[in-house]
Amino acid sequence: MTFTTVTDRYSQDDIATFYATGLWCEETLFDVLDVQVSGQPDKVFITDDTTSLTYQELRDTGLRLAASLKRLGLGKGDRVCVQIPNWTEFAQIAVALSRIGAIMVPIMPIYRRDEVGYILRDGGIRVAITCERFKNFDYLDMYTKLQADCPDLEKIVVARGHSSDERDSVIAFGSLLAASGPVVAAEELGAGAGADDPFVIVYSSGTTSRPKGCLHTFNTFAAGSRLLGKGLGYRQSDVQFGPSPVTHTTGFITSLLIPMIYGAASHLMETWEPSAGLQQISKFHCTVAVTATTFLQMLMDVYDPDQHDPSSLRIWVSAGSPIPGAFVERARKLLPDCQILSLYGRTENAVTTMCTVEDEPGRSITSDGSALPGTSIKVVDEVGLELPRGQEGDIAFRGPSHMLEYINNPQETAALFTPDGYSRSGDLGVMDEEGYVRVTGRLKDIVIRGGMNISVRQVEDLLTAHPAVSGVGVVGMPDDQLGERLCCYLVLAAGHESLTLEDMQTYLLDQGLAIQKMPEHLEIVPRLPMTATGKIQKHILRADIAEKLKS
Repeated sequence: MTFTTVTDRYSQDDIATFYATGLWCEETLFDVLDVQVSGQPDKVFITDDTTSLTYQELRDTGLRLAASLKRLGLGKGDRVCVQIPNWTEFAQIAVALSRIGAIMVPIMPIYRRDEVGYILRDGGIRVAITCERFKNFDYLDMYTKLQADCPDLEKIVVARGHSSDERDSVIAFGSLLAASGPVVAAEELGAGAGADDPFVIVYSSGTTSRPKGCLHTFNTFAAGSRLLGKGLGYRQSDVQFGPSPVTHTTGFITSLLIPMIYGAASHLMETWEPSAGLQQISKFHCTVAVTATTFLQMLMDVYDPDQHDPSSLRIWVSAGSPIPGAFVERARKLLPDCQILSLYGRTENAVTTMCTVEDEPGRSITSDGSALPGTSIKVVDEVGLELPRGQEGDIAFRGPSHMLEYINNPQETAALFTPDGYSRSGDLGVMDEEGYVRVTGRLKDIVIRGGMNISVRQVEDLLTAHPAVSGVGVVGMPDDQLGERLCCYLVLAAGHESLTLEDMQTYLLDQGLAIQKMPEHLEIVPRLPMTATGKIQKHILRADIAEKLKS
């Protein structure tokens, strides 16, 4: 598989500027870790619900894992998917893959056979690292069954497993850590990849039924981390609170890269539950969190000053949906020492806009922030020309944190860019005279449920194949807790008199759809509203379900 390179995507002037400003550096992830080990080897860097690793322990185990993966035949440019919960093993895997130059392909734990199988095939995955079971789902069984349709998949590495699987293709994660000492491993590994080589491919849902693989180098991924860290006024004394999945861009950057770059610490929360989250914030003295808005909403709903002590928190960044003013005011009363900031980002370029610690507090109520230093934002029209301030259009980005390409998809990659090289987001927004942007809507046909982008096309494609369905339209319906949930409008096929919500959900589960993508409301209608050209008028459906929810 051939990838777009840094020099294909960026001009020599751009590259020189990124390096001169320090947003790009020569160091790889492993090099960044090495710097921290030399200065504070015994500092606990990362914890989860049950385990912890110091900087020294992370480097040493990362080296052993890297050597073992190299003995499996993995090397520079090979793709390894990682689908595990928020465990410290994720940090070990990221370090090891960086050291040998293999490309990590993180997959969120909620994904099931349909999404995972597509990523395995599209990404040409050679090794999968997963868990045996989590939340009553058998990941090992899913991967072993997928091997039949994924010829590139040679090995499945199982973290925290308990079964004694005797297949040659299944390997215990612990056995790879015990293979050799760190000194021997370092000598065996030799030279690794550079900071401008491919580092990670993160699959992002878009307007189509299939996700797109966003290819980042360490520098493009780390640039977003460095920018976000500066906007947060990040300190070595900070402890990141990480309930967001580390196998998602937000969790990867905020729970691993930012704390490591700044020599801070990170706590991963395995399963989000707001009361437990408050207890862990207090126990680990967490200071910073970056999550979808719904996480903070749920935390405030259960907060009890007689039981909880979140006083260590100094910043909570809400992303994924605009922050209501009343919500910010309530958060300030409950967490008086904590700044509530807004952020708008995307997998293609990490942070697009954000309100920083230096901004006026009211900015997080009225906007989603402005462009960070070294980046540029425009609001453009259909042909990519910048619109006057105050006019709604497509939010477009340019800067050092942008991906190199959608892998295997040159058409979609080319379609991203305006004539002057800005990347269109597909999100609608308005920019004021001072450069602050408010996200106002979406060009994309997606629903944002609890900060997660869900392509409704995928759900619609699966339902179209149902024998009882002749027409389908999936839209977002308002939800106080998650922002949006999925609502499905169905037209039944001739000869079929009924289809229940439960029947539909069971069918979709059988098709391998992730539970978080499941429609949670069903409307059976005689026909769908259509335009003259045959397109479903989804604004009518959205207005219909919003009105019905009011009554």
